[in-house]
Amino acid sequence: MLRILMTRRWVILTLVFLALIPAMYFLGIWQFHRYQSTNRNNHLISSNLAAPPVAMDVFSHPGAKIPADQMYRTVTATGVFDTRDQFVVRNRTDNSGDNIGYYLVTPLITADHQVVLVNRGWVAPNGTNGLAFPPIPGTPGGTITVVGRYRPDETTASTGIRNVGGMPSHQFMLINSVEQEKVLSEPVVAGYLELTGSTPGLSSADSAQLVPAPSSDAQSTDDDAVVGKGVHLPYAIQWWLFGLMIPIGWWVLLRRDLRDRKGDDDGSGDPTAEPVPVKTVAEFMAERRAALQAAEAAAAAAATVPAPAPDEGPDHTDTGSKVGSAPAVGRAE
Repeated sequence: MLRILMTRRWVILTLVFLALIPAMYFLGIWQFHRYQSTNRNNHLISSNLAAPPVAMDVFSHPGAKIPADQMYRTVTATGVFDTRDQFVVRNRTDNSGDNIGYYLVTPLITADHQVVLVNRGWVAPNGTNGLAFPPIPGTPGGTITVVGRYRPDETTASTGIRNVGGMPSHQFMLINSVEQEKVLSEPVVAGYLELTGSTPGLSSADSAQLVPAPSSDAQSTDDDAVVGKGVHLPYAIQWWLFGLMIPIGWWVLLRRDLRDRKGDDDGSGDPTAEPVPVKTVAEFMAERRAALQAAEAAAAAAATVPAPAPDEGPDHTDTGSKVGSAPAVGRAE
């Protein structure tokens, strides 16, 4: 065994296997940490969604840095909708995920002259001109109290959406309070409110398609999440299983080499035998043609040799009569 393990092939193979084992282990740890982080985040989101609503100005104000643990917290704001400065956000899908349209965002001016951005939901695009401002529902007048989920400002880093310039009037790519403060006259509260309801309620003519709450179908929102609720834990188990299989595979290969070497030492194999060369297609076809030509030449040579005369058998001349015809010698008297 030691003689085999000291060969160049087995030294390299063993070093590769030894490097793969910790790599598989740390890949599993990475996936397991992602699983734990996803669990914590989803549990936090579920807790925030279930928490009683608070006024948005309790933890947010213009230029604020909102902690991540406040995401999806139910918040309220009271004021008057600003129909003049409402805008749409491009390239957003409806609840089915099949249709691309816009989010309608209407600024809400509060009593202290601050602006809360309210995402009222999805609207369909203009059917004749995709660049034109889409048809939108009506906007109620008077004082209104809106209720919704708190969302942080959208950025290219957080959404992957490129914030291109040169957009048509009142059209944007992101919902961002800093960006809107450049075009609005009042200070804008950090983040935005994702509408879920209002007092008084909006009529059907004033309603867009509300953005659905975050789904937990693909990820678990429970601290005791198990395999099947999210992909990170199964991936972690998969990497660890790969790590366990590496030494097993190393041992199987070593046993096979030992068995082959033992067969050679017992004489069951011929260690001096030359390996059978592998013929190319061209070499095989050339040998095939040569064999056919030799067969044809042999057949032609056989055809030119004269056939032997038929066997006439032994001479059937009646020699007996000749012997019998000899004169008989009489006995002298």
